[in-house]
Amino acid sequence: MNEVAGLDRRRFVVSSLAAGGMMVMGLRNAAQGAEAQPALWDKPDPAGSSEFTPWLAIAPDDTVIVRVTTPDIGNGVVTGAASFVMEELGTSWDKIRPEYASCNRDYREGRVYSQVAGSTSYFSGRSTGPDRMKTYLQVAASARERLKTAAAEQWGVKVADVEAKDSVLTHKLTGRTLRFGQVVGRAAKVKLTVEPTPKDRSQWTFLGKANPGKIQLPELVNGAAIFGIDVRLPNMVYAALRQSPVHGGTLKSYNADAVKKMPGVLAVVAVRPKENVPTDLKPPFPFGVSANPHGVAVIAEHYWQARTALDALPIEWDDGPGAQWKTTEQMNEAVIEAVQKQGEKVEKSVGDVEAGFRAAHKTVEATYLTPYCEQSPLEPLNGTALVTKDRVDLWHPSQHSLMAYMVAADESGMAPENVYFHQTYVGGGFGRRIFSDDARAVVAIAKQFPGRPVHVIWSREEAMRQGRYRALVAAKLKVGLGPDGLPTTLLAREAGGPGFSVNALADTALTGVLPHVQVESQVVPFHIKTGPYRGPGYNSNSFFVESMTDECALAAGIDPMEYRLRIYEKWPDIGWVKCLKEVKEKSGWGQPLPKGQGRGVAIANWGMHGKPDAGTTVATVAKVEVSEDGKLKILQVDVAFDTGRICNAEAIRVELQGGTLFGLNMSLNEGLTVKNGQIVEGNFDVYPLLRMADAPRIINVHFGGLSDNPRYNEIGEPPAGTIGPAIANAIFQATGKRLRSTPFRRQDLAWG
Repeated sequence: MNEVAGLDRRRFVVSSLAAGGMMVMGLRNAAQGAEAQPALWDKPDPAGSSEFTPWLAIAPDDTVIVRVTTPDIGNGVVTGAASFVMEELGTSWDKIRPEYASCNRDYREGRVYSQVAGSTSYFSGRSTGPDRMKTYLQVAASARERLKTAAAEQWGVKVADVEAKDSVLTHKLTGRTLRFGQVVGRAAKVKLTVEPTPKDRSQWTFLGKANPGKIQLPELVNGAAIFGIDVRLPNMVYAALRQSPVHGGTLKSYNADAVKKMPGVLAVVAVRPKENVPTDLKPPFPFGVSANPHGVAVIAEHYWQARTALDALPIEWDDGPGAQWKTTEQMNEAVIEAVQKQGEKVEKSVGDVEAGFRAAHKTVEATYLTPYCEQSPLEPLNGTALVTKDRVDLWHPSQHSLMAYMVAADESGMAPENVYFHQTYVGGGFGRRIFSDDARAVVAIAKQFPGRPVHVIWSREEAMRQGRYRALVAAKLKVGLGPDGLPTTLLAREAGGPGFSVNALADTALTGVLPHVQVESQVVPFHIKTGPYRGPGYNSNSFFVESMTDECALAAGIDPMEYRLRIYEKWPDIGWVKCLKEVKEKSGWGQPLPKGQGRGVAIANWGMHGKPDAGTTVATVAKVEVSEDGKLKILQVDVAFDTGRICNAEAIRVELQGGTLFGLNMSLNEGLTVKNGQIVEGNFDVYPLLRMADAPRIINVHFGGLSDNPRYNEIGEPPAGTIGPAIANAIFQATGKRLRSTPFRRQDLAWG
């Protein structure tokens, strides 16, 4: 953060985009009052508000309006943006009011927001990415100097003698004061000769010092927060949707006459792929533009009427080639068989693995597997769209607002300048709400019932069976050990369905420290749709690599913690060793345990892309107890991390604990079943999630692993990858049983 943007970039952010003196064009104005936004950012902008840049406006009552592109999915991205502005502007925390940056405005004004951070500009993660962070710090610093200049001009004094603090401008020599709101009109017209450089980190008074809670907490507590499922609009109708039960299947026929006279039923519509009007859009679709699966929707006055009619609707499907996969076991066998032979693609090759194995003193190899997993957000998939002849409005709990906006334009055939996207609160994302396939389905249904808002709701069963799951992946790892027992050679083969990610293995620090490495991949032609799932690719590969590392430590006769310390002392990123030493000390590693208890360790990095001093490193130690008859209890979890630097310690603590619990559930419980090409599980009675009684009594978060490397990396996804292998390794210490697949609940842990 000591580096600052060049003058041209500052001018781009705060000058070329400035609208001096212009009335704020908030989201309510952009959508002409139609939207049902969360109460926090659904209040009319105060009269007389002045916009300093599209990112920042200030009202006469001192309210500071911060435009935020990133949907908040519980990870605090909105609070982060407000915190950056707070640090530089000199406002009061209670005066800051965030609102979502209009996608429509972004399009009409030449990517006024999305030029910052590119394809991830409107993505719910990466909140502390350098582009976003620098932008908010810069525009706030510029606004502060313009406010000071305006006050100095009004008083006839030097700008250097004016101080901005707590939304008040003070002339230090005379004590005269003005509130921010009293000079915003003049300040918004100020043109600075040189844009200010944001403060050095050593001068920060808020970031890294204060730990504010999420800014939307009052709305969540008092019930004012509007999630997608809560949207209510005048004259609104409801739709219940059913899509092909076998992914990739097609709709053969349906009999609308059988239900059209049922209470409340208004229409029955079909949804088929690529029925949208062709457009010449070239929008940012960073996650691919999903075609609609075949489906049928019943539209009715109320949801239960639509759902009841849908259940009674005769539908005939053509399952297509996906039905060839009769069982989960058949699919597991396919990927396990694939990794026994050379992969079709070499992802990474360093040194000479054949020579490395010939020289090895010992060889260790094993095959691992992780299943399909469902993100299971508490809020089922849903969305509301109003399509008229000259306009589209979409209210949606998206994880990528801009993508959902462009998908709405694409599916409706409407010009983007006539499409308005309204971001709601999100009842859990975890990667499921990124693709905007749900947004596309909502618009596809609503455009067949124009003139009234249509609220489309997937039932829990439908949402679970129409997922974008964590991929089914198998890996075979073979490691050659040198005379000191440390690894010298790695051959890794991975296989999974289309879209599985092998990069998280190819880019690990382990592959960076070994002289001989080859990583190969093989795609198996499964039909099940996959997608991001909290730490995509990384969550499976962390389990593979850290389980194998423990197996190598055992073969070498070296303590698993000491083994990792010896390996990663060769890696130039000091955060790895710091994190390991921190959890070693704080977890009580090495202290004697009674029979049936064990400790396990795992370390991994999310986002490093093969480079040191990048991404977020997390080390986890799990202490477990396994009864003689195989009942598992997680007694304690200790987590150390390295994001480089931090801005909000309490926010990080919460994210690490939440990510740990997510990864714990993934490892203990989650695994989907396939039968005749269909996903079997449809609700939480057969897809168990972690209960309070099953959670660790203690999740300790330790800050001693921080390297102080000049980066502020994300924290929500990294802990999901290390808790699983840490528990598996602890189970081995407790029982002598080595677990090479998840979920653990399906395995016999009895040792008595």
